Amino acid sequence: MKVLSCVVHLYFNNSPNDLDIQAKDLRGAIARLYPNEILIHQHSEDGAVKYNYPLVQYKYISGKCLIVGINEGAKVINNLNLIGETVTFFRQEFRILKKDVLFHESPYGTTNVMLSYSFLTPWLALNEKNYEKYQKLGRWIERKELLESILIGNIISISKSLGYTVDEPITAKIIDMKEVNTRLKGTPMLGFLGTFSVNFEIPDYWGIGKSVSRGFGTIIRGQRTEDRQQRTEDRQQRTEDRQQRTEDRQQRTEDRQKDEQTSSRADKQRTEGQT
Repeated sequence: MKVLSCVVHLYFNNSPNDLDIQAKDLRGAIARLYPNEILIHQHSEDGAVKYNYPLVQYKYISGKCLIVGINEGAKVINNLNLIGETVTFFRQEFRILKKDVLFHESPYGTTNVMLSYSFLTPWLALNEKNYEKYQKLGRWIERKELLESILIGNIISISKSLGYTVDEPITAKIIDMKEVNTRLKGTPMLGFLGTFSVNFEIPDYWGIGKSVSRGFGTIIRGQRTEDRQQRTEDRQQRTEDRQQRTEDRQQRTEDRQKDEQTSSRADKQRTEGQT
C-alpha cells in the first residue's frame, strides 16, 4: 500500500530552544492559527476528541519543530501558508521565516525482510492494565515479549485506521530498549527508547503508541545507519585489498631480487669453476 507522507520543518526568526518547549506546545500554537481545521487539532466540530490514528502529528526533536502529515493530513499541512505567521510559546512570539517540506508517497505494510527502527521520542507503550502486568513480570525476557506483542498491536491499530488489511503475520523483535521517565498532561509516565525490528514498512517520523499527535513514539528507519555501516565496511575492505596488493607487489619484488641474487651467485660460481 502507498501512503502520502509530508514532513514540514519550521524555522523561526528566533530560536525557541531556550524555552524548553515540547511537541504539545507546537501543537497548541499551530492549532490556534487554524481553529477550523479539524485534522490540525484532532477535535471534531462539537469539540469531542477524535481517537483515530492522528493524520497530523507534531514533533520537537533535537531543537527542530516538525509537523508530520499522513494521507489527507499530508495534503493539509502541505497547503498551509505558514511563512510569515506568528506563533506563541510561553507568551513569547516567534515568526515563521521558512519551511522545508518533504512531500512524497511512501510504502506502508508487511515486507519479506525485517526492518530496523529507532525511537526518537519516548514510546508510550503501556496503558493502565499493561503497566500493572509489565511491573509484575520480573524477568526482562518476559517484559520484552510483552512489549513486542504491544508493538504488533500498535501497528495493527494504525493499519486499521488507515484502511490497510494486515494479511500476513507481523513479527517484532526488541533489539535494545530502555525505560525512560516522561510526562503526559502533567502525569508521570513510563516510556521507552531504543531500537526494534519488524517485518513492516513504516514511513519516517510517524508515531507509534499513545499520544503520537503530541510527539510521542516517533520512529525512524535504521536502514540509513546500516547503509553507513555497510559503506564503511566496503571502504575498509577496499583499503585492505589495496594493502594486500601492495604487499603482493613487494613480495614479488623481493622474490625477483632473490632470484637475481641466486642467478648472479650461480654465474659467479660457474665462472670460477672454469678458471
